[in-house]
Amino acid sequence: MIDDLDLVFDESERGEKGRHRRGAVAKRNGKSRGRGKTIFALLMALVLLGGIGGGAYVGFDRIRNHFVTPDYDGPGSGEALVEVKNGDTLTDIGDSLYDVGVVKSTKAFIEAAEANSRSKNIQVGRYKVRKQMKAADAVTMLLDPKNRVVSGVTIPEGTISLAIYDILSKQTKIPVADFKAAAKDPVKLGVPAYWFTRGDGKKGPKSIEGFLFPATYEIPPKATAEQILSMMVDQFLTVTKELNFVEKAQQERKISPYEALITASIAQAESVNHVDMPKVARVIYNRVYTDKYHCKCLEIDSAINYWKRLQGKAPKDSDVLTQAELNDPKNPYRTHGADGLTITPISNPGEEALKGAVNPPAGDWIYFMTIDQKGTMGYGSNDADFRKLQKQMCDNGVLSGTNCG
Repeated sequence: MIDDLDLVFDESERGEKGRHRRGAVAKRNGKSRGRGKTIFALLMALVLLGGIGGGAYVGFDRIRNHFVTPDYDGPGSGEALVEVKNGDTLTDIGDSLYDVGVVKSTKAFIEAAEANSRSKNIQVGRYKVRKQMKAADAVTMLLDPKNRVVSGVTIPEGTISLAIYDILSKQTKIPVADFKAAAKDPVKLGVPAYWFTRGDGKKGPKSIEGFLFPATYEIPPKATAEQILSMMVDQFLTVTKELNFVEKAQQERKISPYEALITASIAQAESVNHVDMPKVARVIYNRVYTDKYHCKCLEIDSAINYWKRLQGKAPKDSDVLTQAELNDPKNPYRTHGADGLTITPISNPGEEALKGAVNPPAGDWIYFMTIDQKGTMGYGSNDADFRKLQKQMCDNGVLSGTNCG
């Protein structure tokens, strides 16, 4: 009789585990019915065992394990590494924990996770946990950011694409040439084609510059150059969507999203402190889209230096750049003697620069200058303001040479 019961219970356990393995996470509204069946089956087993006699306690322990969710009692010991992947269900996570010996059963983890309202906040990533630990404690550990293993790569705000390739290559050992090749087609990497539409009539290449969002990324072990750059583009699209960047550029600024992105990239390159980025964006708009300045040109040095970097040359300070360099007709990024914004972004701006480009403060400034060694920015609306700012730069040792004569 015991053998027959064992057969029934074994089939029941496999069926239950099979359902979880297919990815159907147990739902709260289905628990009571399942428990009812379990209790009924257990009562029937007790009746049968009662008829067998006192020697049935060993058999009862075996039977009980089929109905009581197997779970460890203690906090566990040692260390195990588990990965939560994008799209994982509670069952998938439970299976991963079970496979490396963390929880005693997938079911124990599912029940513990469903009992913890915060379990929906478990993030994708790799975690350090302990072996043979109570399932509820495993859930708690996965919710604690301290247990998350971060072995990613950080891309600083304002980094240009060529420098990003170098950083990624050092981290992944993927050749820089692979990143350059992948970047030739930004649309293939996920940049929507409409982003390259501009309303100012300027023509330029479809560059990846501006779309590689600066952040810390966890790079999958076997990721390709194309996959890594696509991941960065996806983060850019996520952030700009959260900021309503496209809508604000079109409806409030009355410019294309690409022009706003170029503005953000310039504000990022020209600003030392985040607080200045919105004001710098305002200066750019005042110069290019109004009659406040003597031309509809930018006349900024960061664009000249961006072109130098693309050619593998070192950038120069403002008081060292020559007139020939500023007005070089062969430089597609020259902003002296050429109206409008640059033909592409000149950096990969962070969130604050993007915000500033679509939410600039009101003001009639047409000048901005770094006036001290701390990176403090000063603003002016006329020639008198310009001379005052220039004097501050000279007095504070920011500017030297003939400009301070």
